[in-house]
Amino acid sequence: MQLSAKTFRNIGLIGRPDNASVVETLILIRDHLLSIGLHPVFDSETAKLVPNHNTQTVSRALLGEVVDLVIVVGGDGSLLHAARALVKFNTPVLGVNRGRLGFLTDIKPSEVLFKLDQVLQGEFLLERRFLLEMEIRTKNESIYDAIALNDIVLHSGKSVHMIDFELNIDGQYVYRQHSDGLIVSTPTGSTAYSLSGGGPILHPSMDAIALVPMHPHTLSSRPIVVGGQSEIKILIRENRVLPMVSADGQNSVSLNIGDCLHIRKHPFKLTLLHPPGYDFYMACRTKLGWNQDFDSFQQQD
Repeated sequence: MQLSAKTFRNIGLIGRPDNASVVETLILIRDHLLSIGLHPVFDSETAKLVPNHNTQTVSRALLGEVVDLVIVVGGDGSLLHAARALVKFNTPVLGVNRGRLGFLTDIKPSEVLFKLDQVLQGEFLLERRFLLEMEIRTKNESIYDAIALNDIVLHSGKSVHMIDFELNIDGQYVYRQHSDGLIVSTPTGSTAYSLSGGGPILHPSMDAIALVPMHPHTLSSRPIVVGGQSEIKILIRENRVLPMVSADGQNSVSLNIGDCLHIRKHPFKLTLLHPPGYDFYMACRTKLGWNQDFDSFQQQD
């Protein structure tokens, strides 16, 4: 997909709620866009954060249809939420970090106008991130579906009991497992919950899915990386508690004995923009504390 400065005329703005610094940044960006002759558009939820904004407002469900670019101000969670609404429109997304880590929202607030101007002038790196879609089937009837940019997590809810499930990949039986659950992660999600569960870091360009067991009862159970086109099927066995499943940390849904959870790549991809100089490995060094001990040693020396 070709993008240029002329592409960006109508700019959508989405902000994380309940954060005063987010509102400040949104107003700064809105005023800057107006000053350079562009047309900012708030999504309806974000508009509630900005008093007397006098700016066009559109529901988040339709925002991707009317704008050329969406700027998300907040943390990675804010961008995850926006991505699920925008992905079907193929609308590019740019993230300004007002959260904690900021793997996806990678522009610092102190550099926001400088970096934004670079992007608006056509200077940016473009990535296409795939999502996962899940479907719950009961007796071959689809009863629930959802999509996730980071991960789909099978878990035992608030219970301390392990759950029993069977894993199949591309129609082949893999194993039956007792564990606290299973994380099915995209490369984007490999630096999130999957990482804390002992999963591998996958470069965003990889066409792969990681399956990470959560506290398995057998010590030989380890993360598995499969191709991005794989069809993953999880069959729920008899359990003392009802397992649950969640997409990108959204509300969990209960699963019954005999339910099948089907997971595959979503047909649409998220177009994610980065300002010049973005480097995935630099982001890992910064966000995950790589080189921290070595850098401290050098400073002492």
